Amino acid sequence: MVAGRADHEPAETLVSGPATGGAAPDSAAGAAGSGSTAGGPGFRAGHVAIVGRPNVGKSTLVNALVGRKITIVTAKPQTTRHRILGVVTRPEAQLVLVDTPGLHESTRRVMNQYMNRVAISSSQDADVVLFVIEAMQFTEEDLWVWERVRGLKQPLFLVINKVDRVFPKEKLLPFLEEMTERIPASGIVPVSALESDNLERLVSLVGSRLPLSPPLFAGDVLTDRDEPFHAAEVVREKLTLKLREELPYGINVQIERFADEDNRIMINAVIWVERAGQKAIVIGQGGERLKEIGRMARIELNDLWQRSVHLELWVKVKENWADSEMALRQFGYDSL
Repeated sequence: MVAGRADHEPAETLVSGPATGGAAPDSAAGAAGSGSTAGGPGFRAGHVAIVGRPNVGKSTLVNALVGRKITIVTAKPQTTRHRILGVVTRPEAQLVLVDTPGLHESTRRVMNQYMNRVAISSSQDADVVLFVIEAMQFTEEDLWVWERVRGLKQPLFLVINKVDRVFPKEKLLPFLEEMTERIPASGIVPVSALESDNLERLVSLVGSRLPLSPPLFAGDVLTDRDEPFHAAEVVREKLTLKLREELPYGINVQIERFADEDNRIMINAVIWVERAGQKAIVIGQGGERLKEIGRMARIELNDLWQRSVHLELWVKVKENWADSEMALRQFGYDSL
């Protein structure tokens, strides 16, 4: 979406304060100070779209705000493919964070087109938008994203992430001033998602701009995604980490069986690749790479659910699935 300049309020620049984190892993509630009783008069709730180019730390920010890993994170661009909700509940507000795929110019493949549609649609439907960039950088890709969200009428905050990498900190001030001039946002908030720095200030500011509403989710809900979805995503994360640059983005994980048997979670998953040659890369010599991927995923799932997990993986080929709308729908990419 490209539109004219939005009538956002003058920007408020907020210098990073003492480190504050998201909610505790077992609950969406956290220490938030005084405010309205959850769901009572004056309570606010709404959707908050997290948008930005790939690799600015959007998923890391969502995980830090929620206080638990609900979306996978790797250094590889476009790791996030789906719209994933993360719920942050405080006494005075509930933020339903919408983690979106990184907006990118390359739309050669149907998968890329799908991810851009998800990100743009989510920003249009949200009550508040967070435009995330990296400290000390405003690239052509950032500008491309900005041109697609600048016309939105809802409050838009510019979130400058990775401030923990800026030394000395005085170097950050001229950049904040530059961004205040370039981006007419409702507020500019420097944060470190990795170090959980200035996050409660961000939650407070965003919460104050949400509409008056009862909570959209129960207070103990952290995400809208179920356990099979998380299992598939964790396997895909380990694939991405282990394969690095050896395999392109044409890889998907599909859960074929998810069952609780004798207090043990049994998972059968298929790893789909686009070409026969990629299958051998995933399996590795003597099956060692696939075993290591399974071991890494199983350890994380054991820790996540505090349950014993039995995980079996297979690798299958579906030619050029990332360029097939039918295959994308079969794999669950059908929300738009």
